[in-house]
Amino acid sequence: METIKEMEIFKEIIEKGTSAFHVVTHCKERLLKAGFQELEYGRPWEIEVGNNYLMNPFPSMLIAISIGQKYNNANSGIRIATAHTDSPCLKIKANPKLPGNYYVRGNVEPYGGLLKSTWFDRPLGIAGKVVLKGTDAFHPQVRFIESKQAICVIPSLAPHLAKGGEKAEMNIQQEMMPIFGLQESEDFLKEYLEQEFGMIAEELLDFDLYLYNTDAPELVGLHQEMICAPRIDNLASVAALVEAMEYLTGQEHSNIAVAAMFDNEEIGSRSKQGADSVLLPQVMEKLGISLGINAMEWRDALAKGFLLSMDGAQGHHPNYPEKSDPTNQVPLGKGVVIKTSASQRYLSDSEASAVIKELCRIGEIPCQQQVNRSGMPGGQTLGPILAAVLPMQGADVGIPMLAMHSARELAACEDYRSLRELAKIYYQYGCE
Repeated sequence: METIKEMEIFKEIIEKGTSAFHVVTHCKERLLKAGFQELEYGRPWEIEVGNNYLMNPFPSMLIAISIGQKYNNANSGIRIATAHTDSPCLKIKANPKLPGNYYVRGNVEPYGGLLKSTWFDRPLGIAGKVVLKGTDAFHPQVRFIESKQAICVIPSLAPHLAKGGEKAEMNIQQEMMPIFGLQESEDFLKEYLEQEFGMIAEELLDFDLYLYNTDAPELVGLHQEMICAPRIDNLASVAALVEAMEYLTGQEHSNIAVAAMFDNEEIGSRSKQGADSVLLPQVMEKLGISLGINAMEWRDALAKGFLLSMDGAQGHHPNYPEKSDPTNQVPLGKGVVIKTSASQRYLSDSEASAVIKELCRIGEIPCQQQVNRSGMPGGQTLGPILAAVLPMQGADVGIPMLAMHSARELAACEDYRSLRELAKIYYQYGCE
């Protein structure tokens, strides 16, 4: 029962976070309820030491800030942590109705590096953003929608019909088109939006809609020690940061704690709401000005800050042991993973790794270290991208996972707890 209770917020964020827009909406609601005050990105700020703030510059990204009651620029620290709100999936294209007889099929494209085969034969819903006519051309009306239930499926081909050898590459445009129904329709998407959400088809200007796996998260294993769910990458990190920020509202601390949750990591981060932009440096600059800190002193404070990039790690797979480094294996259930790479695909260096190891020792948090097998570069995270524009010491950490980028991934409950506790001590630890 204790494991189930520990995972409730994480499971809730997965269930509510059917798109990046819904992830941010739900997390924002939680933080506002916890006492965070909303700031507008394009307006002047009134900031006070000891208060907690959030901003939602774009619909799919969120920044939360906790300024400790004991904050003192000379003796306090800046602690930034990042995660991403998006997950690999399928995006509905404009004019989605495909020609053909008998079935209503929708035209989709891959978003990020999804494990394609896992999206077949699953119940899929739609979620995302719909844009309607507004008060004027530059102020359209934006609505977030989700189907709440499965409305399409991508059926696989029966093995009897697939004989004749393995194919080199899946034809996504042909083989991954979902079936939405059996009744003929002029424009099935507009008709659905009109019927289910009361929209007027003539007012629909555009949309960003995605397919999501409607399966609920489940605790699995002989002792319920694992979680099997969609979107663990990277909602585990988002949930850990939200829980840590909620925790700070009831604690005295001396730091400026920042949780930056970006969109578009799965497609490279180069967007206005992604980490590969000037958004976070601008927010930090504005924060220093709002606190009345001299520009040079603020730059010095940033230089002495720390950046924690939080994203999933490739866990050691027992069925494919040759894919792991022979001396740096990271199995599920053994704690937070510190990720390192000679090519700087991850942010951690030896000094930063030492900081995380010491925080884990102080907090009695299990941790392990990952280095990719030589010849397997692995993915890149938000850490190196942000460190290039916010040059400060930092590390990449995350929970080990199996089936990463699958429609349904696997992680250990204890590892999530460890990540959450690391976020808490990271934000609080200071040099008072």
